[in-house]
Amino acid sequence: MKVKFKIKGIDCANCAAELERALQKIEGMESASISFITEKMVLEFADEIEDDIMEKVKKVIKKEEPDATIERM
Repeated sequence: MKVKFKIKGIDCANCAAELERALQKIEGMESASISFITEKMVLEFADEIEDDIMEKVKKVIKKEEPDATIERM
């Protein structure tokens, strides 16, 4: 499953890259990419683990970038 989000509140491109690396470490995540310029985040994971993945994604974002917000597109 490929899910796109609008992500706001990231201060710099380096912060986006660090967050991207942290998201890629989540168990079950196939891929994660963040574009600082366009404020877009794309996550890929298996359909059946969506709830579990999204819970972990929110925790990682809160830890790495507390001011960041995501909105599904």
